[in-house]
Amino acid sequence: MAVPELEALAQAVRKVLDDRYLVREQALSDCRRVIRASANAIRSLHRGEWDEAEALMAEAAARLAGTQESLKAHPDILHAGFVADAAKEYAEARLTAALFAGRRLPLPDELALDPVPYLHGLGEAVGELRRRLLDRLRDGDLDEPERTLEAMGAIVDLLAEFDYPDGMTAGLRRTTDIARSLTERSRADLTATVVQERLRRELSERLDG
Repeated sequence: MAVPELEALAQAVRKVLDDRYLVREQALSDCRRVIRASANAIRSLHRGEWDEAEALMAEAAARLAGTQESLKAHPDILHAGFVADAAKEYAEARLTAALFAGRRLPLPDELALDPVPYLHGLGEAVGELRRRLLDRLRDGDLDEPERTLEAMGAIVDLLAEFDYPDGMTAGLRRTTDIARSLTERSRADLTATVVQERLRRELSERLDG
């Protein structure tokens, strides 16, 4: 049996894999930038820097769209975990912005996102709502935390409705469970603060009387 000539095969395969590797590395780099811009946008939202947050979200959107377009010929990479992670972080930023502003939540199609990373982003936005709730409690505000807690509970109830196999939803149940836990902790924090404020007022009234 003769030794097969493998050089042509090696060159053909190497070219395909080299091209795929370069595309993957570029996509990885772009997705990291999407994640970084989205995280910075959320930080800006907490600081009330809305213009800066919007600019960062626009940057993330453009880079994510470019990545998705460049990967159309590489569906194996397009559906890799790191692309979904970037989409989730972008969704979290957009949804957090809408929740903070009291606006209608943008739908997945409006953000050019698949529903699965969108839902994960919505679940993670609950953590940002908890942070906002605690910030407002420290400022002595009890009205907004009440509304924030209501929004958190509504999101958890919505996520719980999507009872599909984890393979379809990339483990949405776990994201939902974490969001539910954060909501219950926030409820306890708010309740404790309300009770303390009530006792403070009663004591103040007695002293004044």
